[in-house]
Amino acid sequence: MSEKESPERDRVSFGVIASAAVVALIVIAGAVVYFNRDSPPPSPQGDSASPTSSTTGATGFAAPEVDLFGRRVDVPNNTAGQPLPQNPGKQHKPSDQDWLTAAPEGTVDPHGWQRVYGASVPFSSSDGPARLEDGLAVGYSHTPQGAVLAAAQITYRLNARPADRELYVRQVRVSAQQVTAYDQALADQRLPKQQPEKVTRYLVAPDGFQVENYADDMAIVRLAARGPLVDGRQLWAAVRLIMVWDAGDWRLKPSTSSSAQTEYVDSLAGWTRW
Repeated sequence: MSEKESPERDRVSFGVIASAAVVALIVIAGAVVYFNRDSPPPSPQGDSASPTSSTTGATGFAAPEVDLFGRRVDVPNNTAGQPLPQNPGKQHKPSDQDWLTAAPEGTVDPHGWQRVYGASVPFSSSDGPARLEDGLAVGYSHTPQGAVLAAAQITYRLNARPADRELYVRQVRVSAQQVTAYDQALADQRLPKQQPEKVTRYLVAPDGFQVENYADDMAIVRLAARGPLVDGRQLWAAVRLIMVWDAGDWRLKPSTSSSAQTEYVDSLAGWTRW
């Protein structure tokens, strides 16, 4: 780390690194990994100032805000998010040269990144999510872009709301054993209903993504979150996630192997920017 960087910059940078590192862990182990291991975890009820349920029927947006890096993030009136009108004609096709590398439509426009339960998650106008069901974002296109959007949505939402059992059992491909372990963690009150703002503020939009492998039944994707400057070089934390197509939508497949490891890269050459 450069000696010229401020303590605040260090804290922010390593917080972002931590968010990328734990983003896959919560759905793998059914347990929360807190950013600051030296301080006690928040209570299972979360921060009283944080949203804990969706605002039923609410639509539209409040005034936009900015994230830790000064980037726009919109604030939906429904705390579960505001899906955008979809234009399936903008979806990419396997015959397209950029089938695996194209960004979904709309994420660079206003409302493309929304603050949902404190975390920044992407909404496209081409590849989903198309709608909310019981507060869950669903309806992703059967494309590489849909898989990437679902990966970011599911993992960030679970990190923000670890005790959201409906999200865990419906949008994560979990075994009966994993559900049992998760339910035990709920019973033991080890999973917060809502992470406090001091945690969710680090769940910022990743700068880029890669689709390493894609088939109709599975996609292997990577998300790159901005990290620290080291000797003047920008680093990103890249986490690998496995998505499976199941019952007409993308779901996250937990993995305890090295496939879910976080790596650090010093360039986003070859990555797709949102």
